[in-house]
Amino acid sequence: MADPSHRAPSAGDTRAAARTALFSVAAALLLIGVKLAAGIASGSLALISEAIHSGTDLVAALLAYLALRVAGRPPDADHPYGHGKAEHLSALMEAFILGVASIAIVVEAARRLGDPGEVETSPWVYGTLVFVIVLDAARASASWRASRRHRSAALAAGAVHFAGDLAGTVAVITGLVLVDAGYPVADPIAAIVVAVLVFTASGMLMRRNADILLDRAAAADVRRALAALAVLEPEVEVRRLRLRTAAGRHFADAVVAIAPGAALAQAHGAADAVERVLEEALPGVDAVVHVEPGGGTLGERVRAAAQSVLHVREVHNVRLLDVDGRVEASLHLKLPADMPLQEAQRATARIEAAVLREAPEVHAVHVHLEPLEDEAGTARAPQGRDAAAALEAAVREATGVAPVDLRLVAVDGGVLAYLTLPLPGGTPLTEAHAVAGRARRLGREADPSIVDVFVQTAAGDEAG
Repeated sequence: MADPSHRAPSAGDTRAAARTALFSVAAALLLIGVKLAAGIASGSLALISEAIHSGTDLVAALLAYLALRVAGRPPDADHPYGHGKAEHLSALMEAFILGVASIAIVVEAARRLGDPGEVETSPWVYGTLVFVIVLDAARASASWRASRRHRSAALAAGAVHFAGDLAGTVAVITGLVLVDAGYPVADPIAAIVVAVLVFTASGMLMRRNADILLDRAAAADVRRALAALAVLEPEVEVRRLRLRTAAGRHFADAVVAIAPGAALAQAHGAADAVERVLEEALPGVDAVVHVEPGGGTLGERVRAAAQSVLHVREVHNVRLLDVDGRVEASLHLKLPADMPLQEAQRATARIEAAVLREAPEVHAVHVHLEPLEDEAGTARAPQGRDAAAALEAAVREATGVAPVDLRLVAVDGGVLAYLTLPLPGGTPLTEAHAVAGRARRLGREADPSIVDVFVQTAAGDEAG
């Protein structure tokens, strides 16, 4: 069963995430006013630095809100993959702003290390900081839960920033306590601690969101996808898998190979199977699957090469012969019955070229052309049972097996015979084919009215 935590975000998720971001905007405005007022009143650089930090959070929250509004738009002609990367662009800009702010704080704190200045504390300042801690804890927790629930990079970035605010405020309180204890240099040191926390958080955010914008595949997602595709082996060979992520949704491009000469319906079924297992591993994934012919035996590659040519409807009787140490291929194929001979000859040249290109071991190609008969013949029930009795006796004598499900159908020019030969279940396919061939050959000779015999072999316990 798929992990619900990996489901793709819906439009409702995006709207809910935007509401959470809007709450962060209001909280940032409140914190800027409270911290700035307390910082100016006390003269604390650490508190003023925290107010600047909250100012960057206000910008970040506004960017996140606008990004989430954009990310919620459905795909359009200019953005066929949607607008999800707007979130990551917003988070990257936010991280850059935080980095610049932290550098400015360090420069000012370094200047004050030589001349800390006077810092005045009061119960009002400490009460303000306690209020800030409670508010930071509440909004960090709310943003983190919302980012997990809505798979939002912008909200996750906000949660990291709010947690940094909380740690920074604790550093500010520690610095002010030390100032009261007679260590005025503790205030600029606390400001440097805040700046380091901010710079570290911004570096992490820049790296994580730059990876997504540059389409870097998450190793865990790739492992999960490859493990899911492994269940399709050996029928489906994975030749290439590319993954990328935007706004919590995965996009996958897969190139897979199946047996050469497989029918179009089989190729379509393989693509469906790949999409199904990728969806189970990465819910909501948008997968594009390209199917190619695999290696296969020489005969399979010859058949697949011939079938790849336009207008070829059927390939049969593929034979490979060793002639003086060189392999020659002969094959029968059917083209549209109304195709002019000149065009059929051009098709033959394309077929020969395709076989020589895809099967370089082949030295020469011999093609026998046949018309594809689309019209159904007229059949009627035959009169009398002389042909049936003669056919049954001939088949029994040729194979030692009594045919079952014997049926004769009269057509223009004679009688078609259909029968089943019950053989032991362990009979090799080559032997079963040889027995069927003897039955067909002698069955056609059993009565002059029989124009062809269609023989089906079946395990003894399945016939009847």
